[in-house]
Amino acid sequence: MAATVRRQRPRRLACWALMTVLLADLLALSDTLAVMSVDLGSESMKVAIVKPGVPMEIVLNKESRRKTPVTVTLKENERFFGDSAASMAIKNPKATLRYFQHLLGKQENNPHVALYKARFPEHELGFDPQRQTVYFQISPQLQFSPEEVLSMLLNYSRSLAEDFAEQPIKDAVITVPAFFNQAERRAVLQAARMAGLKVLQLINDNTATALSYGVFRRKDINSTAQNIMFYDMGSGSTVCTIVTYQTVKTKDAGIQPQLQIRGVGFDRTLGGLEMELRLREHLARLFNEQRKGQRAKDVRENPRAMAKLLREANRLKTVLSANADHMAQIEGLMDDVDFKAKVTRAEFEELCADLFERVPGPVQQALQSAEMKLDEIEQVILVGGATRVPKVQEVLLKAVGKEELGKNINADEAAAMGAVYQAAALSKAFKVKPFVVRDAVIYPILVEFTREVEEETGVRSLKHNKRVLFSRMGPYPQRKVITFNRYSHDFNFHINYGDLGFLGPEDLRVFGSQNLTTVKLKGVGESFKKYPDYESKGIKAHFNLDESGVLSLDRVESVFETLVEDSPEEESTLTKLGNTISSLFGGGSTPDTKENGTDTVQEEEEGPAEGSKDEPGEQAELKEEAEAPAEDTSSPPPPEAKGAAAPEGEKAAEKDGGDKPEAQKPSEKREAGSEGAPPAPEEEKKQKPARKQRMVEEIGVELVVLDLPDLPEDQLARSAQKLQDLTLRDLQKQEREKAANSLEAFIFETQDKLYQPEYQEVSTEEQREDISGKLSATSTWLEDEGFGATTAMLKEKLAELRKLCHGLFFRVEERKKWPERLSALDNLLNHSSMFLKGARLIPEMDQIFTEVEMTTLEKIINETWAWKNTTVAEQAKLPATEKPVLLSKDIEAKMAALDREVQYLLNKAKFAKPRPRPRDKNGTRAEAPLNASTSDQSEKVIPPPGQTEDTKPIPEPEKETGELGKRMGNMDIT
Repeated sequence: MAATVRRQRPRRLACWALMTVLLADLLALSDTLAVMSVDLGSESMKVAIVKPGVPMEIVLNKESRRKTPVTVTLKENERFFGDSAASMAIKNPKATLRYFQHLLGKQENNPHVALYKARFPEHELGFDPQRQTVYFQISPQLQFSPEEVLSMLLNYSRSLAEDFAEQPIKDAVITVPAFFNQAERRAVLQAARMAGLKVLQLINDNTATALSYGVFRRKDINSTAQNIMFYDMGSGSTVCTIVTYQTVKTKDAGIQPQLQIRGVGFDRTLGGLEMELRLREHLARLFNEQRKGQRAKDVRENPRAMAKLLREANRLKTVLSANADHMAQIEGLMDDVDFKAKVTRAEFEELCADLFERVPGPVQQALQSAEMKLDEIEQVILVGGATRVPKVQEVLLKAVGKEELGKNINADEAAAMGAVYQAAALSKAFKVKPFVVRDAVIYPILVEFTREVEEETGVRSLKHNKRVLFSRMGPYPQRKVITFNRYSHDFNFHINYGDLGFLGPEDLRVFGSQNLTTVKLKGVGESFKKYPDYESKGIKAHFNLDESGVLSLDRVESVFETLVEDSPEEESTLTKLGNTISSLFGGGSTPDTKENGTDTVQEEEEGPAEGSKDEPGEQAELKEEAEAPAEDTSSPPPPEAKGAAAPEGEKAAEKDGGDKPEAQKPSEKREAGSEGAPPAPEEEKKQKPARKQRMVEEIGVELVVLDLPDLPEDQLARSAQKLQDLTLRDLQKQEREKAANSLEAFIFETQDKLYQPEYQEVSTEEQREDISGKLSATSTWLEDEGFGATTAMLKEKLAELRKLCHGLFFRVEERKKWPERLSALDNLLNHSSMFLKGARLIPEMDQIFTEVEMTTLEKIINETWAWKNTTVAEQAKLPATEKPVLLSKDIEAKMAALDREVQYLLNKAKFAKPRPRPRDKNGTRAEAPLNASTSDQSEKVIPPPGQTEDTKPIPEPEKETGELGKRMGNMDIT
């Protein structure tokens, strides 16, 4: 019996552990009832939310628009965002920042930094020697990095979402261009961290668009693969994506739709902004020609004038998409000189001829990366605002060779809707229909290391090795393990980008450093000294390419094995607890992850990018994150604690129960002490052969970032605090402005009310003059000294004025309420009296109300009538300028007391049961006629046979009482 109890204890502890995890999830769920997505474009952004009762809704900004400009204006004492900042671009172009995402993750020598300076010369860019990056120098006191500016915008987008959702929001999914490399993605994550956002995922905007397309066409997806091409030309860049839709069999949800990114092509600078800049230059040249000979300055030297021209170029590009020509006109462009010029669509297309020639480029890149032909593409769908330019559609249609281009998707909001669907899927607060998303790695990543080799002549030399970690167009998220077999001392290896030959020379310069990280391992030699009698199984480095496409090194371990004799004792409670928890959390089966793993390399190559065959626990984790379709499943062993005895390097499960010894099946693993197997005799336990014991030792890791150093923690904390201070300052300013507006509005409204008849009727001339004088004095103070007044002073002034006018407003409001309240009281009194009269007419045998109840109701009715008549009479004697004695709150209190008593009696009648009636000798009842009254029922009637004349007839209780109850129930008490 004791043994049975001991065997059940681990399961009981595992249940408690499971309940603890579920409780923690529920507590976390209470703070995440709404999630948001931010489609962060170059020119504008779209914000969407999901909350209970609001499925996938685009957030409206303060101007009630669905699209918000990605623009920030930074001044000494205030900030502006969105449309307000866009309107400030002309007044203060130096302080208005736009298209700053082009500087994220780029060092000072990047060609895009020079391009940004050429496009927007009004901005002064400083140099950060620590990170080799640039920052915006607004003034000697104001300087912000691109990450800080993006953080401000993300915080503003969250405020819009919270106002729309009417609840706090912390979780978000943010879209980024598919061509963002590791440094650019980390920069976005750092900006979100400064803003206090929990990023569930950085999703590629082309993937979000494809997800939105698939979610709303779920029924059209089947087991037959459908290849769709999305051509997205936005303001700053162009991305072409080939997506395959089909249904696959998943482990948990059965057959579900899946999208897989097959090919991606892009052009970082081809977009609507470049077209607008060409138009701006053309308009500037026309304006200079109009003023030629007047010794006027070049309009290009005036930042405000160039901001006006850029805004007009944006409008002109939109109009020329639907018209053959249009008149560009700007009032007071420079030196109070108006500008007016006619621009045709042919001139616009000639200005952008070289840009239109680049339109087919991303299509060819996508086809090459997908290894597909145009014949395999079923449809080409347009996304992005710049695809509305007719010439772009014409060139693209010719390049893809289709009959027409698909326009059956919201080109502006598709990415935001797809991202918010993914946010709901990742959040714990919502349950959505599964849609498998398999994104693709754009830039391959490999591991490089050097080791000494001994040649035949005995000469030792260095050999450089490369092992592909994540191949180009391979799926992610996923995990990989690299094993180094021939190192017994501390060593270094490098993580770099792989072959980038698909990028052109200019794109390679923009891409930046191709070296990611140098990893320095410390403690390898000590681990070998710690286990001298064990056989080394190599140094294993665990890598993770997460859902955001960001690479991380999870851990590095030194693994050893040795043969040990099996102990006949029972498994420990801790081991059983680990096994039980593993089974509770679904660790008993893992999918075949062949497509997510890399090819197995021989041990002597010292770089096997292991899939998961040697790491069953890793295999299960890879499947969960990569969401690969599970076609074949097998049961892996339970996870093991570090240093615990367990075999290593075998398959995940045994079909024969695992009873064969290690010598017969060296690649298989038997689960010792499984609960389903019967206990073996003591003699068999002693005869068990030796088995393998694994020991794992953590290795110290030092990372040297080579592409772009992340912000140090102290600098990140300072930046976050600086942004919080700016946000607090903005909130205080908004509160002060609200107080000033409330005070000013109260003054104007009250001054107007003093001349209205209803207010003059209840006030004397002296009272009105006193109030008017105080209002005028406060208005003068507000104009003269109000600009320097604090929020507290403004609120104090408003409180004084409200206290002064309280009596006047109260008298007016009471007189407005009297007619309605008195009429309602009269109706209630009349209906209550009718109800009481009907209740007293009920026969004594059918009476359901007591005398005390009816007397109480009668008393309340009489008291209410008396109070009403007396109070109305007293009020009639008072002048209108005095405080009234007839108050609406007193009328409501009297009505509530009377209604409560009537409702009590009505509820009693509703649920009362009729009293039983005595029966005659024949067992029948004598029924009175339906039209008989109560007085008729007392008269004698002819008795039935067997009944004497002295016997009184029994009245019919049910119908009469029922009809009376219905009449009482139908009375309108209110």
